Amino acid sequence: MFFVFLLLWIVLNGRVTLEIVLLGCVLSAAFYWFTRKYLDRTLADDRKWLRRAPKMLKYLVILVFEIFKANFDVIRLILSPSLEIEPQLIDIRTDLKTDPKRALLANSITLTPGTITVRLKGGYLQVHCLDRSLAEGIADSSFVHILREMEAAEAE
Repeated sequence: MFFVFLLLWIVLNGRVTLEIVLLGCVLSAAFYWFTRKYLDRTLADDRKWLRRAPKMLKYLVILVFEIFKANFDVIRLILSPSLEIEPQLIDIRTDLKTDPKRALLANSITLTPGTITVRLKGGYLQVHCLDRSLAEGIADSSFVHILREMEAAEAE
């Protein structure tokens, strides 16, 4: 976790100098000590987080890619006056088992342009799509696949 704090410090500063790195090391050590002492973080928690990090990074890359792809779909809909836009409200059943993963799926759907998660209740999501073409494949999207992988890895 120390290195995550240090990396975040360097990224937020926007440049790398000796002073910034040294101050970042001091602040990162202080934050790490604080999380260990007052937030009951252990080395085992850090190891779990490190094991999950590649899948979280993969999810972030997929999310950014899907956002860009959906942007172009929405731009196509807006700039094509001959296309008839057909908004839809669809119900999706997800087999994700944990509430945090379901919420992450709902938020990811909402972050992609042209879709908004209206309701999340249990394993069911209600999604409003700007057009029928945007509704296709949501239930079995790349979001769902990587979230299933993440749940399976956490269960081990």
